[in-house]
Amino acid sequence: MPANKRELRAYLRAQRTALSAQQQRQHAQALAQGFLQAPSLLKHRHIAFYLPQDGEIDPRPLMQVLLKRRHCVYLPVLHPVSHHQLWFVRYHTKMPLIANRFGILEPQLTAYGHRASNRLPAWALGIIALPLVGFDSQGGRLGMGGGFYDRSLAFTRRAQGNKPLLLGLAHECQKLDDLPVEPWDIPLQGVLTEAHLYWHNGKG
Repeated sequence: MPANKRELRAYLRAQRTALSAQQQRQHAQALAQGFLQAPSLLKHRHIAFYLPQDGEIDPRPLMQVLLKRRHCVYLPVLHPVSHHQLWFVRYHTKMPLIANRFGILEPQLTAYGHRASNRLPAWALGIIALPLVGFDSQGGRLGMGGGFYDRSLAFTRRAQGNKPLLLGLAHECQKLDDLPVEPWDIPLQGVLTEAHLYWHNGKG
């Protein structure tokens, strides 16, 4: 197993990109079923997801079901001013999407996305479902290294105030026994894969 984060990211990204298109579809459907069978997740009405890239597990089938059930779904957008911060814009199926500077699709910040009424601050969301490269049994998350989620969710370290449930979404093949973590890394309360729902830090 690679020892440093750079090599670990490369190893785990290779694991998920090696999955076939059929396996990806099966995992996406199983992920949706796992979420829909968890009352502790379904009770939340305002939920942020992401649009997949680079072999990430696909939450879009789940997003479509939740929209039909009248949940409010949000997507992250790179903040137009603040460096390494995210906005969360309410998503609808006909929303125009554009590639950001990293090539990741996100809602276009036209008049819709810029209006505060169409966004929620991270603290007001019930769940933020995060993409990840790897995770461990202690709630550790290995991301792509940009630090966008860690900076945007740094407020969760405060003792008081509203806090969303931070739920990683991943393929089972991305699970490791232990990950190297930094002091600024924000831990997850749970991780949902195509096979299991893992709870950490006394959650669940």
